[in-house]
Amino acid sequence: MENLVTLLSEPSAWMALFTLIVMEVVLGIDNLIFVSILTNKLPEAQRPKARVIGLSLALIFRLALLGTVAIIVQLVEPVITLLDHSFSWRDIILIAGGLFLVWKATKEIHHSVDPGDDDADAKNVVVSSFATVIGQILVLDLVFSIDSIITAVGMTDHISIMVIAVVTAVIAMLLAAGPLSRFIEANPTIVMLALGFLLMIGMTLIADGFGVHVPKGYIYAAMAFSAFVELLNMLSRKRRKKKASQA
Repeated sequence: MENLVTLLSEPSAWMALFTLIVMEVVLGIDNLIFVSILTNKLPEAQRPKARVIGLSLALIFRLALLGTVAIIVQLVEPVITLLDHSFSWRDIILIAGGLFLVWKATKEIHHSVDPGDDDADAKNVVVSSFATVIGQILVLDLVFSIDSIITAVGMTDHISIMVIAVVTAVIAMLLAAGPLSRFIEANPTIVMLALGFLLMIGMTLIADGFGVHVPKGYIYAAMAFSAFVELLNMLSRKRRKKKASQA
């Protein structure tokens, strides 16, 4: 505790903590969108519980990985070479997670575009089991947690700062999960946009696993611009409906 107090008395430590919290929150957006889309497929009464469990698992994964920083650092060491390209465990995990995310996003987009003719089948598609949703959140939590912790390790050497940043970021995600899920549910076009984000994030993870690094700033700038355009579309539709009701 004394070491933590001493550490936080240094301006450089505060700067590192602030930067890392911002970075963790930004990296957590991917996870939060995925959790929001999946939990919205559950019955309404189960959604808050699923969000809490899903994001709590993310926190547990991150804290557990922080306790094995030495192992995490070794994950970037090459373990296999294919076609003159070396892959580390981190690369393999990112590729597997990216493929899962691409598959899941593509499947959800297909269901949204072509839900099927049978109403009973469509209902079965919309409502998922609690265990299935938690299992899928668990898989992506692991992928996002490893990427998050490797980023944290690259930014600071102090475990205590990493722990504070990770806990703060997950708490922020817990607070934002409910409003984001309700917003996505209330605006169907946002669902397609969010699925497009997940598809892009999945492809980015795969590219990163193959050694093609796409700067995160480009990804989040594209997401922010797309969200801004969709916001304009929503405002436009709202204005047209208001004028039509007054006519």
